[in-house]
Amino acid sequence: QVQLVESGGGLVQAGGSLRLSCAASGRSFSSYNMGWFRQVPGKDREFAAAINWSGSGTIYADSVKGRFIISRDNAKNTVYLQMNSLKPEDTAVYYCAADREYSGSYYDQYEYWGQGTQVTVSS
Repeated sequence: QVQLVESGGGLVQAGGSLRLSCAASGRSFSSYNMGWFRQVPGKDREFAAAINWSGSGTIYADSVKGRFIISRDNAKNTVYLQMNSLKPEDTAVYYCAADREYSGSYYDQYEYWGQGTQVTVSS
């Protein structure tokens, strides 16, 4: 089992950057694939990025490709989402997720979730 805590959200102007962090508890973090998702009220949770357990493989949603970078530090039990060139449409609650087997873009395949962190991008 793993517990996830996101941080780093906040208010930023369009064109700015933020780095989200997701700290995981437990000693088996390096065996989990990790994902970042986002959600706005009234809409389904949307995939942003994912990284496999070793960090050797990453995937991105088309909407964030070229602007966001997912990375992980297994020694620190932390996964990051560097968000650059932010747009107002990136405004959402951002969640990190973990799963031992799955490393794709379907949110319902991830077993563990954090509580989320709010990102607001002003125009």
